[in-house]
Amino acid sequence: MSDFALRRTMMVDTQVRPSDVTKFPIIDAMLSVAREDFVPAAQREAAYMGENLDLGQGRVLLEPRTLAKLLDALSIGNGELVLDIGCAHGYSSAVIARMAEAVVAVESDEAMAAEAQESLLAAGADNVVLHMGPLTEGAPQHGPYDVIIVQGGVVDVPVSITDQLKDGGRIGCLFMTGALGEVRIGYKRGEDISWRMSFNASAPVLDGFQREAAFQL
Repeated sequence: MSDFALRRTMMVDTQVRPSDVTKFPIIDAMLSVAREDFVPAAQREAAYMGENLDLGQGRVLLEPRTLAKLLDALSIGNGELVLDIGCAHGYSSAVIARMAEAVVAVESDEAMAAEAQESLLAAGADNVVLHMGPLTEGAPQHGPYDVIIVQGGVVDVPVSITDQLKDGGRIGCLFMTGALGEVRIGYKRGEDISWRMSFNASAPVLDGFQREAAFQL
């Protein structure tokens, strides 16, 4: 077993399972996807640390525990279409691709998107479509989606995103208030979304997901 494969097993055994994540599809996906292949070359050695991995420009790769618990709360089925917002180098999309029918991965950074495309191809994640564009716009042309997941902190979720969710669909977001945040799962019924608190975590707020300025006359 390679050193990275060993670290991957340790990540699951020491960070994921102790967080009460036991669903087989999540454990299997996180054991199968080589996290070190989805980070900048200089960060490979740090790929399995139990904290957010700094990717520069205010972006992070969410710590394994946060991603695993998010996926657990969203309970993605193998017939579902998932929108993965802020996929960075593609790790989250590669993991979700092993659980869902298909994933549309949105990335606004050109260099990250190019690397994600390459890494996803190398990993054989052929049910992922990479969409390059502003994160706040999502990818309406491929929707509506059963599940939407945001890979970073949010203060507000634009209507342009929630509009892409199917009636009865779920959205998972990490709402930040100061340094602390809580992951909430939103359930769409008609035009409304009802949010439920799931667990605490933290990450930098993604560009465009800060609080919308109040309209002033």
